[in-house]
Amino acid sequence: MDKRGEIRIISVPLSGEVRPGDSLSAELLAAMREINLQLENGDILVIKHKVVSKSEGAIALLDDIQPSAAATNWAREHGLDARVSELAMRESKRIVRQERGVLITETRHGFVCANSGVDVSNVDGGAHAVLLPTDPDRSADRLRREIREQTAIDVAVIVSDSFGRPWREGLTETAIGVAGMQPLVDYRGQKDRHGYSLHATVDAVADELACAAGLACGKLENIPACIIRGYQYRRGEGSAREMIRPAENDLFR
Repeated sequence: MDKRGEIRIISVPLSGEVRPGDSLSAELLAAMREINLQLENGDILVIKHKVVSKSEGAIALLDDIQPSAAATNWAREHGLDARVSELAMRESKRIVRQERGVLITETRHGFVCANSGVDVSNVDGGAHAVLLPTDPDRSADRLRREIREQTAIDVAVIVSDSFGRPWREGLTETAIGVAGMQPLVDYRGQKDRHGYSLHATVDAVADELACAAGLACGKLENIPACIIRGYQYRRGEGSAREMIRPAENDLFR
């Protein structure tokens, strides 16, 4: 059968909770063995940032958070949890927009997102909040290296999170950490089938792969990772930071 163009997305469910200090590579490889899944060279592992953050201890006990006056007033006005608002403000480099109960921030990583990526869902029922990993690219690279050391298999790794988008409803997955692949494919200067030379096309393939994996991982299932097989990505030492638009090129800053 001709399989040109076929891409597979394989879910990797976890049976238990990931806790601070757990080896994420060991947990994932054990989960793959349970479903008789063998990694192959060239696979792409897409993993949700929450399990990465949990394993790295990037979580906060909400009862330990003392909200500032700014967070308290904001939360009271909009019926929010002041402790979560405080964490979102602490984790931000700047507040981009704050209106109608929506807090859009720029994180220390340079991501522009709601609440600095601070989230209470899918953690432990409301006692803790999960934060973004300190360095998602480094997290992706460490996981990639550990998998290679344990299996001798070379995979690319994407750490993903759900972000909203300007002018569009709904969330989509976004690559916040990348290792082992080029996150962007630049088509500028190449000609299309009609001979037209492309001037502006740069595809964010890491984001597209994260979105594809999001369809298989879901939001409420305990499936924190997926294997994408069959996509011919460009290998290299890429990073998610490459996809953050520089301020001088951003018309909306």
